[in-house]
Amino acid sequence: MATHQAPAATRAPPPGAPALARWDHRFGRLENLLNLVAALSIFGIMVLGVVQIAARGISGALHDVWPSVQPFAIHGYIDWIEFIAVLYAVLGVAYCQRVGGHIRMDIVIGLLRGRALWIAEAFAVLLALAITLVLVEATFENFWRAFTKGDSSMDIRLPQWPSKLIVPVALATLALRLALQLWGYGRLIADPSRAPLAVPVILTTEQIAQAEIEEALGREAAARAAAPGKG
Repeated sequence: MATHQAPAATRAPPPGAPALARWDHRFGRLENLLNLVAALSIFGIMVLGVVQIAARGISGALHDVWPSVQPFAIHGYIDWIEFIAVLYAVLGVAYCQRVGGHIRMDIVIGLLRGRALWIAEAFAVLLALAITLVLVEATFENFWRAFTKGDSSMDIRLPQWPSKLIVPVALATLALRLALQLWGYGRLIADPSRAPLAVPVILTTEQIAQAEIEEALGREAAARAAAPGKG
């Protein structure tokens, strides 16, 4: 039974590679960038939280000793957290779709092989694409209302339209990734003997174990080669 999905290849395609492979690589660079921004936003929230706790704790302790020292906290901390949270909540969604990282049930689809498997995968992607396009329109309208009416946060009146714009942008990126995957599944439906491109490939438990063994052996070999005085 299939239990995992291997990431699609991210290496630059060789000269003369199919157009789908080239588009997959180019678009993957954008997804990597957005995912990096999402990761950095998580780190930023962690730093902001540490500063907030340290500032409140240290200034509170100093205030107890010297009442002239006023307690300090980051102004609008909650508003900033809510603003930044949108980044890591949605910017990595297309990257996760590319590498097959979303939680899914493979109980039934894992039993399929060949053209039947690719048809089932294409149907799921087509359904996801239709839903995503509806969400893109709805979230863009939400952004537009915030932009035109001047929506802002409750505490420090932080404008809300930039964070609300991020959502349709991330969903549009996901829609493009789904379109590439639909293209990839379409070529596999037409000819199941082709090598998969721009789609995550389902691995069996045995294949996962073999890949982990090869990865571990590769790390050990690299460590032995890098060790001084050995070779």
